[in-house]
Amino acid sequence: MISSTNFLSKVAWVFIFGFLSFSIPSGAQEVKKEDSVIPKGRITIAVFPVENLSGTLAPSKEIRQIFIEKLRANGFDVLDEGTLELFMAKYRIRYTGGINREIAKAFKQEVGTDGVLMTTLELYNDTNPPKISFISRLVSTGDSPTISWIDGVGLSGDDSRGLLDLGLIEDPKILLDKAMKLVFDSLNRSLSTGTMGIGGGNPKRKFRPKIFYRSPILEPGRKYTVAIVPFFNYSLRKYAGDLMVLHFAKELKRFKTFDVIEPGMVRQVFLQVRIIMDQGISLADAESVMSLLNADLILTGGVTDYEDYQGGVGKPKVSFSAQLIERKSRGVVWSSTSYNQGDDGVFFFEQGKIRTAYVMASQMAEAIGKMIGK
Repeated sequence: MISSTNFLSKVAWVFIFGFLSFSIPSGAQEVKKEDSVIPKGRITIAVFPVENLSGTLAPSKEIRQIFIEKLRANGFDVLDEGTLELFMAKYRIRYTGGINREIAKAFKQEVGTDGVLMTTLELYNDTNPPKISFISRLVSTGDSPTISWIDGVGLSGDDSRGLLDLGLIEDPKILLDKAMKLVFDSLNRSLSTGTMGIGGGNPKRKFRPKIFYRSPILEPGRKYTVAIVPFFNYSLRKYAGDLMVLHFAKELKRFKTFDVIEPGMVRQVFLQVRIIMDQGISLADAESVMSLLNADLILTGGVTDYEDYQGGVGKPKVSFSAQLIERKSRGVVWSSTSYNQGDDGVFFFEQGKIRTAYVMASQMAEAIGKMIGK
């Protein structure tokens, strides 16, 4: 653990540079430099209630409390519960999976909050072996909310059984502690060194899309601003489309060639324009979204399968399509179809088997990001 003094010093500089990367929607007023920067010294973070998309009862309050305790232990100020509750009641905040410009600006001006930490729980299963998956992100406040950090984890108690099952985790609380440590270490590492992500960076070839098209219009090395809209959900898994948005936001954020727009901003535009998708977004609606968000690209698609399993026998399954629409050409510049199962390429003693849909979806999304951004 790094010292409190060094940590705060590094946090200040990382946030100064990290939060200068934002996009100004068309028609928005010019944002002053100081509005997009986390100030030097101690910073204040509001921790939203956990968004539970697991479809099951889960220790959401416990996960949130662990984040609060770890933030305070590492030199952050956390917005107190009373102030947060009054603020959320005033602005009638019920959705905790993202923030829009109005809320971000109010957080900054009214309660002096520098960032908002949001967590989406994807999977929680306390049967033996237990499983847990979630994605967290830290978003700046002010006139232009931007993603400062985003990462997540997908774990199963039998990921590393080892000899005589000595590595088997049967206690859900132990697995939760392990998951929280991995994610918070990632947050610490990102704030202190700018390094993004738990592992990653080199997805296996088997996770590349099975079919894909990449237009020569995409310029190698150019930085694109990307708005990720909800994927249409054809699967039996509720919220699968929303989960794929977070996976792509997390994985594209790894690459310097992409500036990912905060999903809460995209959601607000959908509500503002009253967009209702019928098996996907229309070109007219895509143009409206890109114009309002000043985005170069829109990423959309459909999810066919997003399956996890209970117990020690089974395999996850993920399949989806993805398309990129480019603003200037008004055309599709990337199209792909991806599908994988947890036992792909596994032949002996389940070595290399993937046990959560989270891990598979993350690597499949990362493989696409790498191919687009090359």
